[in-house]
Amino acid sequence: MNALLPPALVSGGYRVLRAAMFRSDPEVIHERVIRLLAGPGSWGWAQALLRALLRPAAAPVEVAGIRFPSPVGLAAGLDKDGLACRAWAGLGFGFAELGTVTAHAQPGNPKPRIFRAVASEGLINRMGFNNAGAQELTRTLARAGVYRGNLATGIPLGVSIGKTKAVPVDEAVPDYLASLAAVAPHADYVAVNVSSPNTPNLRSLQGSDALTELTQALTAKAAALAVAANTTPIPVFVKVAPDLEPAQLDEVLAACEAAGISGIIAVNTTLRRDHLAPVDQHLAAEAGGLSGRPLTSRALEITRYVAAHTALPVISSGGVMTSDDAKALFDAGAALVQLYTGFIYAGPALAMRITADRRKSS
Repeated sequence: MNALLPPALVSGGYRVLRAAMFRSDPEVIHERVIRLLAGPGSWGWAQALLRALLRPAAAPVEVAGIRFPSPVGLAAGLDKDGLACRAWAGLGFGFAELGTVTAHAQPGNPKPRIFRAVASEGLINRMGFNNAGAQELTRTLARAGVYRGNLATGIPLGVSIGKTKAVPVDEAVPDYLASLAAVAPHADYVAVNVSSPNTPNLRSLQGSDALTELTQALTAKAAALAVAANTTPIPVFVKVAPDLEPAQLDEVLAACEAAGISGIIAVNTTLRRDHLAPVDQHLAAEAGGLSGRPLTSRALEITRYVAAHTALPVISSGGVMTSDDAKALFDAGAALVQLYTGFIYAGPALAMRITADRRKSS
């Protein structure tokens, strides 16, 4: 069934709403929106109505044994603790990636830690994996009736896991394993975040030796959990940084292939400050990862490289601001795309347009 509201109408309405939201502090409005989308348990009728109004016709894709009803997902970072997990299907998404969560709850970096580069259609964030912890996420998902494969929210849900800041890098493996064990019963896939620029030394885990140790431990743990639960191992994806050079990417891909990783997510936010508009140059000195339009060309470059150098499926996340951006990523070899900053700037109409255009082209 096609969505009842055309994307142009949704887009126009969202522009009015965005103008009001952009008058507030980015993190404050983010938290308010998540609370609104989480809503009381009794508003299931409203979520069903949103699905009917906004969800476009299906354009299903199968990746790592998971059937995604559309190739457009929500990227990690927007719904860190899964509070709004029931809302994302009603906003045009074919899947959602919750988190990033860590084995231990942590407050993240000091505020302010999100900055809008409006003229550039970008965001700079240095959140630092603020979250209530992997165990609390599992309780939230259990209360929502979400378990692996049951599509209780209408779409597959992934969970991004990261390293607890207080845990030394050389002790990262058991920290990640604890998060994997906690979320595996409730997630359709797990994304391993070793590429955020906002946790000290985290990106060192993309090095060949460290990543080999981590990925092999994670896939072994996934296999052991599957035996205990009499099921198949949960797919494990690895998310890479856009700032890696080709030789570094080659090492990442070799480690992931050897460990039996199920796919690559390209890319996380960037430390580069290319393509910021002149009026936004005052933000260039802000620490943190840059996302949105300034990342579009680099995300495409990395996606094309990864797709050409591995048979693993690629989920492209970064700089998807228009349906044409998504098309370029699909043409470069991406099986799925994810939205974060594009959703903030364009609203639900963007996911609707991408899915509708993808369906027409397939």
